[in-house]
Amino acid sequence: MDHIAIDLGGRKSQICIRSSEGEIVEEKRVRTDALSAYLLWQREHRGKCRVIVETCAEAFAVANQALTIGHEVRVVPATLAPSLGVGARRLKTDARDARAISLASCRIDLGSVHIPSSRARELKSICGTRDNLLSSRTQQINTVRGWLRGELTAIETGTAESFTARVRYTLGELKQEIPRHIERQLKAIDALSLLIVEADKDLKEIAGKDEQCRRLMTVPGVGPVTAVRFIAAIDEISRFKTAHDLESYIGLVPGESSSSESKHRLSITKAGNAALRRTLVQAAWAAHRCRNKPPMVAWAENVSSRRGKKIAVVALARKMAGILFALWRDGSVYNGNKATMMREEILKAAA
Repeated sequence: MDHIAIDLGGRKSQICIRSSEGEIVEEKRVRTDALSAYLLWQREHRGKCRVIVETCAEAFAVANQALTIGHEVRVVPATLAPSLGVGARRLKTDARDARAISLASCRIDLGSVHIPSSRARELKSICGTRDNLLSSRTQQINTVRGWLRGELTAIETGTAESFTARVRYTLGELKQEIPRHIERQLKAIDALSLLIVEADKDLKEIAGKDEQCRRLMTVPGVGPVTAVRFIAAIDEISRFKTAHDLESYIGLVPGESSSSESKHRLSITKAGNAALRRTLVQAAWAAHRCRNKPPMVAWAENVSSRRGKKIAVVALARKMAGILFALWRDGSVYNGNKATMMREEILKAAA
């Protein structure tokens, strides 16, 4: 099997092809948007090859194309590339990088990160653009807040959606004119709020049409944003053998610093997808505020009495990740009564 290493670029990519014995067969530069046709030609004339790329913006689109054509694909983490010889001796060019990666592929069976499906990448992009709108609005709001503090003016507390109305009302009561540069900020905040409403509607529509999302949303605290984000990040539930594997992947398990007889438990590792972890914690807060307390929230309140509310909410987010894993794996829906019955049986058995 030949090894096709591709050093991806925005416009052109460097290719190095080696035989299974490690000899360089071909080196050339190809337009990145023409890589699909190039890989198809290689499949027809060389047969099935191993295609190796580093993680970058274009990596997964090229990887999916190569898989569709029939090649074997490895997507190497960019953090691992230096250990494979990329940039060795402070000499880094596209040609040298492609040679180093192709040579490493010939010598060892390189591991690969998960290659997300086209659907997962689309959902991730949708969630990402919504996050960008939210962060942009927050930045604009903070700018106006800074100006208000400089003017020694305080406004009533409220939601981000009502911020501009509260600012205009307060300044109107004080008979203070709004400067033109602040008025532009307020108009930008209003425009962003409308766009965020549209983005939320799109996510709600996507979640409503997806059977998997509908099952996940039966969990208290889990809405369209959490369900879509979870599916986009996990993509294939079969990648994880147990719920603990998935919780570790998200970074919701405690870290550890141990050596010899010394053992120390740390805070959560915060590894993996930060956006999904943050969304699950927000879902845990939402579940914690439910009037009808489901069993998992009652469990979290017990933890809260011993460790504090913040630790309990993070623990609840970890438990919710495990529940979502089980629902996806089994194709079932959340049943709080079943969880209560199982807990009572466990307590009886322990007694």
